Amino acid sequence: MNADQTAPDLALIEALAHAARDTLGEPWAGPARDVVIRVEDMAEPEMLSGLGIEDPFELTGLYDGIPMTQKSVMDMPEGPDTIWLFRRAILDEWVDRGNVTLAELVTHVLVHEFAHHFGWSDEDIAAVDQWWD
Repeated sequence: MNADQTAPDLALIEALAHAARDTLGEPWAGPARDVVIRVEDMAEPEMLSGLGIEDPFELTGLYDGIPMTQKSVMDMPEGPDTIWLFRRAILDEWVDRGNVTLAELVTHVLVHEFAHHFGWSDEDIAAVDQWWD
């Protein structure tokens, strides 16, 4: 172990998320690029409160938007669909698991959030994320 090594930063988590998004096949790849990926250290208290979550380490990711299965041309978008990833919660889960790479975990969280965006079934998720099986 390198004694000078630091914890993975926001930029690395974001790069891993973008790489994971780039592996999505058609017909998901194009629409997935329209979703903004935001990485923060932790979820804001207001966000946690709105979800009824007390412990910020319980939230590794969040989809914020209108799922494609519910969108209408009549909708007035309030902003872009966004997937939030929370670095410290992801790192905490990564350390607790101890048997997956950070890239695998970030991909798993991202795919789970894309499932909300696309309205995927469990079978759809399993086709994209083998971890789901």
